Amino acid sequence: AVKWYRKAAEQNNPQAQYNLGLRFFSGRGISKNDSEAVHWFRKAADQGFPAAQTDLALMYIKGLGISKNDSEAALLYRRAADQGYAPGQSYLGSVYAEGLGVSKNDTEAVRWFRKAAEQGNAEGQTNLGIMYLNGLGVSKDQAEALRLYKLAAAQGNSAAQFNLGVIYEGGLGVPINGQEAMSWYRKSADNGNERAKRRLLELKNESD
Repeated sequence: AVKWYRKAAEQNNPQAQYNLGLRFFSGRGISKNDSEAVHWFRKAADQGFPAAQTDLALMYIKGLGISKNDSEAALLYRRAADQGYAPGQSYLGSVYAEGLGVSKNDTEAVRWFRKAAEQGNAEGQTNLGIMYLNGLGVSKDQAEALRLYKLAAAQGNSAAQFNLGVIYEGGLGVPINGQEAMSWYRKSADNGNERAKRRLLELKNESD
């Protein structure tokens, strides 16, 4: 696969460049090399390939294969988001929510989370739910948060599943329901969520 991706990438095919970057990043079929991953992500990103723009932004945020640069990451997320790429929109919302490379702006965060959520992006739905639950950049609305979490949880998003556990355990806009809370914590834990694993252990210790 790497052999043929490289042949196509060297002919300036952005999908192949992106796929080759992913192989260097994961070390599948070739030695892992973050700098080479950045090289090929950049070639695809420069051709306007939104997935490559998003992954290159992540490399900048984490400082993998390149010097950490939150401002450059935010610009790349914007380029992907402006093409209607839902993951890019969700990530752009996150940088506004956290103030990474841009001035913190909850209203802008909500705007981009909503764009991603409306395309069915689970991360966008989860993050928009967080904003509604806490009244950040939007009027507090626990019912809307619950709706969004359920949409994301149905797609297997472990953060949304954990947040549903919190909602049912705490009775946030719904009657307290320990059984329902445990069910969502287990689903989240089964999907690898460490917070859910810790909460299940805490609840077990409390009941012993």
